[in-house]
Amino acid sequence: MGGGIIRIFKKVIKIAFLSIGTFMLLFSIFLTLMFYSNFGLFRELRELYVGTAMSTFTHQYLATAFISEEEIDRIMKKNTVPIQTVKSNINEIKLPDDEVNDEESKIPSEPEIEVVDISESTFKGKMLIVKDPSRVKLAVTSKLKKIGEKLNVLIKSESGIGGINASGFVDAEGHGNGGVPMGIVIKDGQIVHSDNSATFPIIGFNKDNILLVGRYKKSEIGSLNLRDAVSFTPFLIVNGEPQIKTGNGGWGIQPRTAIGQTKEGKVLMLVIDGRQISSIGATLKKVQDIMLEYGAYNAANLDGGSSTVMYYMDERMNKPCSPAGERYLPDAFIIKE
Repeated sequence: MGGGIIRIFKKVIKIAFLSIGTFMLLFSIFLTLMFYSNFGLFRELRELYVGTAMSTFTHQYLATAFISEEEIDRIMKKNTVPIQTVKSNINEIKLPDDEVNDEESKIPSEPEIEVVDISESTFKGKMLIVKDPSRVKLAVTSKLKKIGEKLNVLIKSESGIGGINASGFVDAEGHGNGGVPMGIVIKDGQIVHSDNSATFPIIGFNKDNILLVGRYKKSEIGSLNLRDAVSFTPFLIVNGEPQIKTGNGGWGIQPRTAIGQTKEGKVLMLVIDGRQISSIGATLKKVQDIMLEYGAYNAANLDGGSSTVMYYMDERMNKPCSPAGERYLPDAFIIKE
């Protein structure tokens, strides 16, 4: 009896070791093909792998340890969106008139704010669709240039009911505290922060509540009539035209935040979780495709990664990827009550 149990146990151990050995062999073959094969599928996987590793900053060794510097440079150049000079045409956005006639008032109105689940098989995501663009404002940390604040704090500071993170910030080796934004920050028509850049990628609303995207010199910004704006890249859609025409956008698969506006003025606020087993993230090309699907005429990428976060009605709508939880942010696009 005892000998039989031992024999069965040995067979189980042997099968287990054979299974593990087979898995390791197949996995090694897969990695070899991904890193070195030029076959279509494996080349695409290698490009995604490199873009993902190189955009995390703290984990670039995952690419540099296996792939040559020349190949990494080739992949990044192929997929990364070049510096964009295209600018949105505000005349193309036609906001609805506030006044409606009696007949129109009988038609059931759309919800003022809609929450849409945009999840797919590889990621979880949410979109807030805000009918009235005048309700979308910028909240800025009260300790600007010192330390950021969490999104729910920024939302409450402006008596808001929801919002998403906006600017990137100085984050040397992943140790930034959210206090120093990158580029320029405009709030209520005033420049409250500006670095020494020669030009600024502008993502923001003018005083007519139209979303502008474009790259401008600081001397040109005054003529834009901006009320709330930040800097980040790349622009995803400009004047209805998708900007990522080849490749995946160059930043791999990551958590994402983006903002857009339809031709009728609705504001689209998107977040996608990433770096998690249940949600690996999305490419910039995928975010662009989703924005196009929901009618964005202009749209831009905002800070993603560990900063990606959305709140609505006091509820956090996503799961930030950092083990430490939500990051401290320099600013956020929020929805006023």
